[in-house]
Amino acid sequence: MRTFDSGATRDTDDGKLDFEGFLSPEVLYCYSEYMHRHRTQADGSLRDSDNWQKGMPKAEYLKSLLRHAFAAWRKHRISSKDESIQEDLCGVLFNAMGYLYQTIKQTHKAQKNAEMTSHPVDLTAQIPGMLVAGTEHHEER
Repeated sequence: MRTFDSGATRDTDDGKLDFEGFLSPEVLYCYSEYMHRHRTQADGSLRDSDNWQKGMPKAEYLKSLLRHAFAAWRKHRISSKDESIQEDLCGVLFNAMGYLYQTIKQTHKAQKNAEMTSHPVDLTAQIPGMLVAGTEHHEER
């Protein structure tokens, strides 16, 4: 329990996620600028900011992530201009997030399917008078 000078109390933050410590607003701002720059499509239309969440094959994310990582690595080795590497690092972040997002979605879907198969619902018990094919006795309606 924490007690503040004002007398207010609050539980401890032990074991709680520390987003303020884990994330950098500067990095997130740079990444958001990158994402905004890449919203314009070849036909000139502007894609929704959450378009990436519709999903792409994980292999596409991984291929692009590796291209961006390789480009960042080359720039790291041959250039001292930090600005030139930011685009590639943001590309790495985008593809890593997309891949992770798809993995999380697949995990949640698998867990949901496992829950449904581990607790099958007997619909015949739910609907009075329902005829079940293959049983020896059918109730009359």
